Amino acid sequence: MTQIPQSTVRPPRFPELVPLARPTIDLDAGMGPAFQEILRSGMLTNGRHVREFEEAAAGYLGVASAVAVSNCTTGLMLVLRCLDLTGDIAVPSFTFMASGHAVDWAGHGVRFAESHPRTWTLDPEALAPVVPDVAGVMGMHTFGAPCDADRLQELCDSRGIPLIFDAAHGFGSRYPDGSMVGSKGVAEVFSLSPTKTLSTGEGGLIATNDTALAARLRTAREYGNPGDYDSRVIGLNGRMTEVSGLMGTHALRSLPRWLDVRRALVERYRSRLAGLPGLDFQQLPAGAASSYKDLGIRVDGARFGMSRDALSERLHRENVSNRRYFSPALHQQTAYRGVPVGTELSVTEELASSVITLPLFSHMPADLVDEICDLVTELHTSG
Repeated sequence: MTQIPQSTVRPPRFPELVPLARPTIDLDAGMGPAFQEILRSGMLTNGRHVREFEEAAAGYLGVASAVAVSNCTTGLMLVLRCLDLTGDIAVPSFTFMASGHAVDWAGHGVRFAESHPRTWTLDPEALAPVVPDVAGVMGMHTFGAPCDADRLQELCDSRGIPLIFDAAHGFGSRYPDGSMVGSKGVAEVFSLSPTKTLSTGEGGLIATNDTALAARLRTAREYGNPGDYDSRVIGLNGRMTEVSGLMGTHALRSLPRWLDVRRALVERYRSRLAGLPGLDFQQLPAGAASSYKDLGIRVDGARFGMSRDALSERLHRENVSNRRYFSPALHQQTAYRGVPVGTELSVTEELASSVITLPLFSHMPADLVDEICDLVTELHTSG
């Protein structure tokens, strides 16, 4: 085999790997002493700092209650458990695997549902025929774009079933009516992991206006034990740590500023890539605002000049991280092959084969966005 001389091998466009996401953390002088106080106190979970974070988050979201938990998946499981439902839960198949996993772990069957071709969120009209046969509906704010919550609520109300939201991507997003994501349905559950717009290191948050449900959730996250060791519900260990609570309270103060920066970066991406054929951006409902947990782009290979997978590979070669989200779709994953599809999912399958996410984090330099856009443009031109 003929070896290519080392001198002819072109180095990657970026000498260091450009990360897909990075947590944006503001450190202030008060955090160090507070960390020490937590460690000295011996109260490492569900103490004062968790309560302060819950109160601050509920105020920001405009909801009656916020219940802090160990992660979003646990939060979804606890909500489903505390609602005492029996039967299948409708879930968009174009979602992260945790949406389906939470449903299954809570003892329900997964009923796959179709997404809208432009917003990439759960399509109410495609869902309508499914609603009579399920015990509940779980929407997903894909990449931070709000679902059509009002139409979904109408469908659920028509059958008397609860509407839940996997709001993992949605902290900081707004619905078209100006209300915060977190304020609709019976409950919305956020992820606070390192890749999210608001991070507590690891953690989750359940937002609800149902105070009775919130009280039950607080017991359920303690194994269902209200304190007398006579469990009232089959709960689990879903507690948030005090360190995470402290991080959440501090991060919440900076969130509006970082969301503005993040949205400006997305507009920069959109402006720089707008002229390229075959690249389509996710559409938001009129008047809505996305947190842009991820920047998703749909690649039409015929118009762009190469497939999504080819573009992904070329970007990786140039040290630009990217992800083929959500590919495979939930119903295509090995763990779900035994679950009947039961409905048309052509939009989901097209999205799963064509959507790519590009690097985005709140402290990302604007000139890095420009360089990535220049690279994408060059790849399009070269084919």
